[in-house]
This record gives sequence, C-alpha cells and structure tokens, in this order.
Amino acid sequence: MTTDLVPFAGTVGSGFFIGLITGYAIKKVIKLAAVIVGLFIAALAYLEYQRILNVDWHKVQSISQNGIDWVADALTHVSGTIGTSHPATLSNIGIPLASSVSVGLGV
Repeated sequence: MTTDLVPFAGTVGSGFFIGLITGYAIKKVIKLAAVIVGLFIAALAYLEYQRILNVDWHKVQSISQNGIDWVADALTHVSGTIGTSHPATLSNIGIPLASSVSVGLGV
C-alpha cells in the first residue's frame, strides 16, 4: 500500500518545491525591475528639476502605456496557447503535479 503512495507523494512534493522556487525567482525579478524603473524615473525627475533635462512626460506616459499593452497582449497570448500547443505534454503532467506547482507558485 505504501508503494502506491510513494510516486504520488514524490510528484506532489517535487511539484510544490519547483513551484515555490519558480515563484520566489519571479517575485525577485519583478521587484528588481520595479526598483530599476523607479530609480530611472526618479533620476529623470531630478534632472528635470535641476533644469539639466527637459522631459516630455506625456510622451513617456504614451511609450510606457504601449509597453504595458504589449506585455498584457503577450501574456494573454501565452495563457491562451498553453493548453493548445502541447496537449500531449500537459496530459502527461497530471493533476497532482500541476496543482502542487500552482500552490508552490502562490506561496
């Protein structure tokens, strides 16, 4: 009876730790990117305040909005094609691994 449970426990446990590590890495990368972008915008504002630069904030806003729209479209496209591009691979993953990875990502 325990031999039947061992592969299931290994799948769930490894999936959880993979999701946990992936989620941690994604959070760190997003935080680092936010700090870099924030420091860049603060530097632009400071240089404009010192009258070294003249920043067209409307153009900055339109460019950043276009970038955000592009990222949102890319994420929508990727999430829409996850189940269709590799149906055989996803069917072999199984519910225990997929659900434990999801829980690991959420933590």
